[in-house]
Amino acid sequence: MQNNVLNYLHKIAKEKPDKMAYSDGTESLTFAEVYSQSRSIGTFLHQKGIYKRPVVVFMRKAPKEIAAFFGVIEGGCFYVPIDEEMPASRISLILKNVEPPLIICDGDTIKSAEAFAQSYGDVVLYDDIIKTPIDESTLDGIFRKAIDTDPIYSVFTSGSTGIPKGVVACHRSVIDYIEQLSEILGFNENTVFGNQTPLYFDACLKELYPTLKFGASTYLIPKRLFSLPVALVEYLNEHKINTVCWVVSALTMISAFDTFSVIKPQYLHTVAFGSEVFPPKQLRMWRQALPGATFTNLYGPTEGTGMCCYYRVERDFDDMEVIPIGRPFPNRDILLLKEDGTPAGEGEEGEICIRGTSVTLGYYNDPERTKEVYVQNPLNTSYPELIYKTGDIGCSSPDGNLMFVSRKDYQIKHMGHRIELGEIEVDAAMFSDVKMTACIHDEKKKLIVLFYVGDATEKELFAELKSRLPRYMLPGKIIKLEALPFTANGKVDHIALRKMYENG
Repeated sequence: MQNNVLNYLHKIAKEKPDKMAYSDGTESLTFAEVYSQSRSIGTFLHQKGIYKRPVVVFMRKAPKEIAAFFGVIEGGCFYVPIDEEMPASRISLILKNVEPPLIICDGDTIKSAEAFAQSYGDVVLYDDIIKTPIDESTLDGIFRKAIDTDPIYSVFTSGSTGIPKGVVACHRSVIDYIEQLSEILGFNENTVFGNQTPLYFDACLKELYPTLKFGASTYLIPKRLFSLPVALVEYLNEHKINTVCWVVSALTMISAFDTFSVIKPQYLHTVAFGSEVFPPKQLRMWRQALPGATFTNLYGPTEGTGMCCYYRVERDFDDMEVIPIGRPFPNRDILLLKEDGTPAGEGEEGEICIRGTSVTLGYYNDPERTKEVYVQNPLNTSYPELIYKTGDIGCSSPDGNLMFVSRKDYQIKHMGHRIELGEIEVDAAMFSDVKMTACIHDEKKKLIVLFYVGDATEKELFAELKSRLPRYMLPGKIIKLEALPFTANGKVDHIALRKMYENG
């Protein structure tokens, strides 16, 4: 029985030592190099007396950063990735929470790492510690002692209070996720991934670990290309990338700006998307451009170890339709619970709750917030069983598919009505002269504010919405932008939009 994610690395390093594993288009590492460098890092940790502790990896996005992750696991510890693009205040809060004994950095990040380290552990250069002679017997002993509930990473998500939360995942949940995801999306040794997300998000699990499992390859696509649609597709074609698992905004950045009339991805056959609602208009463009590709909608929170539901798109959706998030992956269960803790019936709305192996261990060094959302299953009063309350609202359709309705915190009360801001965004995006949309709510002025990118004027868009929406859902203010702001993960940045609105 596999109980350690390093089984993937140890096996593939023997089978395909010279094959390229990870590349950013400039620097690359083979499986043998990932193996040997991670083993040196593990040995270094042992020599420093660091075991079962959080180790911060503060490096630029590159293949070496991935090898550092595995090196931390080789040493029997768990990695905490941070990045210079994070706000300084966020980095400080993360370091204060985990109090790492060691920060691994590179030549680009060492000055920042040393400035942040203060009273924390040593700051070491990746290129120095990979020169450590490998202590095979010690590493084998650490490997044998590991169990599947040992943590392997803690990634920090945004907290509603402004304090980030460190989600801790273990070998067992990650192995289960990778095995199920690989089966659903059909990964194999010929898969060439194009990674979009930063490596300090759990979303990168979809590429990093299946690459080891199958001996596939992953390209870390430069962030700048996600604002250059034609150049982005050229990159996909240059490296023969055939599989992407991206946030919706990254995909619509290509389709919304008529890129397919100039160039199409020649090798892309597997497209998975999630984290945001895919406007049917944009999805149709993708399916028309790639008629032989499979498209899969994925849903899941970080606290559920990545994605936990999927829906294979096999037909076109009308503009007014919502694409289902489908059914749970094997070996996990989705509960739809009403506010009183009872199950929601067909068509009734309830909070999406996750049950099973994929539920993570909780928030690092944060028992109070852990207790708020990792709770006893209210449908089971016979023995302890934790479920995770996502804060997402969903309902089940007559055909048994799960439908995402909204975030709890994305619903507003306006003019006496409960409104989903996402519904307004979808309606606005239907207009042929609108490319991208996003909404916020001004609670003080009781105003719905709609931002959009496109050729339509504000008056034209308002007239279009007036014909589609009831009066209480109409935006009180419509703002045209040259481009929407995006988070580091590639999602529309609603916080930045709110600041933009408040600053006039």
